[in-house]
Amino acid sequence: MRKHWIDNLRWVTVVLVLIYHVFYFYNNKGVAGGIGGWDGPQYQDAVLYILYPWFMMLLFLVAGISARYALQKQTDREFRRSRTLKLLVPSTIGLFVFQWITGYYNTLTAEVVNQTPIFSTVPEPVRGIVTYLISCVSGQGPLWFAQELWIFSLLLILLRRIDKNDTLWTKCKGAGNIWILLVGILVWLGAQTLIQEPNTESIEPIINIYRPFSYIIPFLLGYYLFSHDEIIERVVSMRKPIWAVATISGVVLVATTFGENYTDPAYLGSVLTNLYAYSAILGLLALFKVKFDYTGRFAEYMTRSSFGWYVTHYVLIAAVGFNLKMNTSLSPVAIYSLLMVTVMIGTPLLYELLRRIPFVRWCVYGIKK
Repeated sequence: MRKHWIDNLRWVTVVLVLIYHVFYFYNNKGVAGGIGGWDGPQYQDAVLYILYPWFMMLLFLVAGISARYALQKQTDREFRRSRTLKLLVPSTIGLFVFQWITGYYNTLTAEVVNQTPIFSTVPEPVRGIVTYLISCVSGQGPLWFAQELWIFSLLLILLRRIDKNDTLWTKCKGAGNIWILLVGILVWLGAQTLIQEPNTESIEPIINIYRPFSYIIPFLLGYYLFSHDEIIERVVSMRKPIWAVATISGVVLVATTFGENYTDPAYLGSVLTNLYAYSAILGLLALFKVKFDYTGRFAEYMTRSSFGWYVTHYVLIAAVGFNLKMNTSLSPVAIYSLLMVTVMIGTPLLYELLRRIPFVRWCVYGIKK
């Protein structure tokens, strides 16, 4: 029986990713990747502090739960092939077919932020080809999630082969309330693997961007622990104190750290950040299990389409967001509003267009038909 609350939690989190990126693109808190904002505190950036500590970890945790359910119906080989099609194809081949547009505007944004010309330094006879190739390499954007999830899926198959009798998953079923809360320490430990002062000439900055240990932990927790109905019921039984902890820790975190770079390793490794992140994740699992375990036409559509929205949306943010800031004199309120409307309306329209084009839908979304 399909668990609608998990589907709903997944697509709602994807919508939050879209909202996050609108505010992220214009942040003035020193977080790399956007084009920057305006003078002043920009209190709207509080959205970033509220969402960033937990929303991608939640997506990985839900992916772990979903992997467990999928592997109850698929062989390891079928699972690997399906994940390769859905995750690896869009995040590799899709860069050359569609995401190069994101890369092109990412490079323009980097030129503005760093005041360092890139395309103009390329000789004219080969500028078009080099520009395209640079754009493809720079076009990954949010697809790092798909790449990392694909690697985690392969590692999961390896773990399943080591634990052929499913011993670990079976033992996790008996975890009591205290153990469910204590595994949050693993989330904190994952954050301790981030490198405080990364060497920019090494792979260390990439490790901090991908945060592999911060994300594989919730993925494996989803697979081994939270895929048990009994565990979810225990989380539900603790929902009121969990919601209280999540609310209080979140308010304290935002109030005491607003203005800091919320992607800094020290910020992400703090006890308060991880307390908020884990309690928010548990709280949302309980909330959706209790309140949103149903479906309808809209929810079914979002369940089918949310990954496509995730793949598509950042092209609009990069292109429209860049031009609104650089080529108009609109007020910040108007810019935020126009970009939000563009993303929320344009993303599904662009997705529906691209998924109807043969071959393109395979490259961009991993859809065969």
